[in-house]
Amino acid sequence: EVRGLGVVGRQPLLQPGEQFVYTSGCQLDTPVGTMRGSYQFTAVDGRQFEADIAEFTLAVPHVLH
Repeated sequence: EVRGLGVVGRQPLLQPGEQFVYTSGCQLDTPVGTMRGSYQFTAVDGRQFEADIAEFTLAVPHVLH
């Protein structure tokens, strides 16, 4: 579980239609794992909302396929 302010040390202000792309990593104790979660956003008017992140696979390079 990861909790904290920002993504990779940043808190981007996104306008409609904009996106923010980043790369991150994690320590795995097995060759294959999964991750899922959500991001919490705050709109300019102060409303907060969650954006779910669907479960996805994490794998050591060339382990799958």
